[in-house]
Amino acid sequence: MTWVERIRVLHIAAGFTALAVFWLPMVARKGGRVHRRAGWIYVVAMGVVAVTAVVVCGRKIISLGLPTLLLVSSVAISLYGLHVGALLFTVFGAIGFLTSGSQLFYWLRPPQSRMHWWFAHMSGMVGSSIATLTAFVVVNAPRLGIASFSILPWVAPGVVGAIGLNFWIRYYQRKFATPRREKALAA
Repeated sequence: MTWVERIRVLHIAAGFTALAVFWLPMVARKGGRVHRRAGWIYVVAMGVVAVTAVVVCGRKIISLGLPTLLLVSSVAISLYGLHVGALLFTVFGAIGFLTSGSQLFYWLRPPQSRMHWWFAHMSGMVGSSIATLTAFVVVNAPRLGIASFSILPWVAPGVVGAIGLNFWIRYYQRKFATPRREKALAA
């Protein structure tokens, strides 16, 4: 059982508890022992329901909220780059737009393959590696006689990484593909 499933079970149990005891304070003597205890059980149970709902739903909010924030900020930085003539801002804004768009596309549609998580994980890890490599190349570009603010050290790692990622994804798509014979037997 995953942690999300455990939290969901806790959410349901707390909701059932609240449902089972909510009527007791209504019929018990007001201010009496049963009224107070059942009331506190209800309050605690509903607190657990609220917190677990935020935790479980928060995954979706974070999964959609962060890419949406990246999408909006990417459009803004691209427009700013176009306005001031800064090609680097425009390019990075476009990269952010494509990245956030693909993340939103991933979270807003049902999985297309059984290994969807593998490809999302691989893309995210390669993307963060490209960012790390870009920072290294930009900082060390002057040692190679390339200006740090030249477009080459900023874009080259991304281009090479994206091409490599494309080949790597295709390799694993073929590797994870179900052979036709197994598909026929499964049907």
